[in-house]
Amino acid sequence: MNEILIQKVNHLDTRKLLLLVEESTSEGFRHLKRLVNDYETGVNKFDKDGEAVFIAYQNNDIVGICGLNQDPYANSNEVGRVRRLYVSSRVRRFGIGKMLMDSVIAEARKCYTMLVLKTDNPVADVFYHSIGFTVITDPKNETHYLRLNG
Repeated sequence: MNEILIQKVNHLDTRKLLLLVEESTSEGFRHLKRLVNDYETGVNKFDKDGEAVFIAYQNNDIVGICGLNQDPYANSNEVGRVRRLYVSSRVRRFGIGKMLMDSVIAEARKCYTMLVLKTDNPVADVFYHSIGFTVITDPKNETHYLRLNG
């Protein structure tokens, strides 16, 4: 496999995500389409303090994406939320999801003491557990958490 580059981007060119959005939609996932819609309408620009979006590139092609937001459901500004992780099916199982999450976690450590996320995907559940997230037994707004900074 060719080298993968993970890059934090300050401006998201949503046109460059179209192939990834189409692929994710064909797999039955709606979260990338929502990422693009929320970004274009200004609902979520990943531009608040402690927020970021990371893109995985292979030969200048976008093959993955993951965002970090302030958790809108938390009663604390010390909680970050993982948003919209997706890796193209043609490059899965090569560690790109972990590379994206490593970047998100490193960024989150700068501002947050906890990172949360919500998923109903059993494969994603196994993945998040494998990188250290704990399952929440009574999920409402999140299904997994990771304590940061200790």
